[in-house]
Amino acid sequence: MALLKKINQILLLLLVLTVCAILYNKVHQVPLSLRNETVDLESPEEMEEQIPVVICAAAGRMGAAVAAISSIYSNTEADVLFYIVGLKTTIPHIQKWIENSKLKEIKFKVVEFNPMVLKGKIRQDASRPELLQPLNFVRFYLPLLIQKHEKVIYLDDDVIVQGDIQELYNTKLAPGHAAAFSDDCDLPSTHEMVRSVGMQNTYMGFLDYRKPVIRDLGISPSTCSFNPGVIVANMTEWKHQQITKQLEKWMQRNAEENLYSSTLGGGVATSPMLIVFHGKYSSINPIWHIRHLGWSPDACYSDQFLQEAKLLHWNGRYKPWDYSSVHTDLWENWFIPDPSGKFKLTRPDS
Repeated sequence: MALLKKINQILLLLLVLTVCAILYNKVHQVPLSLRNETVDLESPEEMEEQIPVVICAAAGRMGAAVAAISSIYSNTEADVLFYIVGLKTTIPHIQKWIENSKLKEIKFKVVEFNPMVLKGKIRQDASRPELLQPLNFVRFYLPLLIQKHEKVIYLDDDVIVQGDIQELYNTKLAPGHAAAFSDDCDLPSTHEMVRSVGMQNTYMGFLDYRKPVIRDLGISPSTCSFNPGVIVANMTEWKHQQITKQLEKWMQRNAEENLYSSTLGGGVATSPMLIVFHGKYSSINPIWHIRHLGWSPDACYSDQFLQEAKLLHWNGRYKPWDYSSVHTDLWENWFIPDPSGKFKLTRPDS
């Protein structure tokens, strides 16, 4: 009997030791999600990530989205997943365009944007009605539209990419920053064009400083603005800081108090972002956002400068699919004709 009791004690001791060993390993084991990873956005592990790129496909300018996607896909070996955002009425057209062209090999998801989320938040402005189109505000709602990605690239549709999109994706965001943009004062090569066509590149050009609520922000009117046509966004920070809610607040206030107007600067989508992100954003390499190509039908950049650019942006009234615009040949290199024949380029001989 004594021997049996001793054996039971030994077995119990072994059982306790085994449990302790298992618990020790669980506590001290490196979690799988943290192995071989660093916070360096240029690590080899991140190079292998899927790159989500958000582009809108709007009625009347769907060829712009196609050219942008074509240029990205043709200039990278990275695994790119395109999120193509449209309205319910436009989605079938862009799907057929992609599926019946050489873009059929791309990875893409179509996302429907419900314009009802904008009800009561947009002040009607007849000076540039195209800037009030619902898809112009998709960038405000990125976390609601795009799931399961920590980092996202948003691009306006009137761009082409001449570099490897992986480089843009590798943009480092400082701790606490929800997004990175390109400053309007960051590239000396563009300053002459800005002056020649009378463009604004400060907050004075976007906000109405006659209004007390704007002055009370404490932002100097001479502060350099940024362009939100190219965004590298951190979805975790965006949600944590409730960026969408903040943007909606300023949209609502503008609808009630007319704090900014599309007659100022670049329209009604830029101004709330300038307020919400003031002093709280990282910078994109200037060569990754060469803009103002659509601001004047006469102002041009040098061929050498354009060849070195990684991304070209025809922001402004003069688009490369219409007549007249500058440097249309660079854009048309990436355009893929509409198989349905609905979308046609506007050219002098058309």
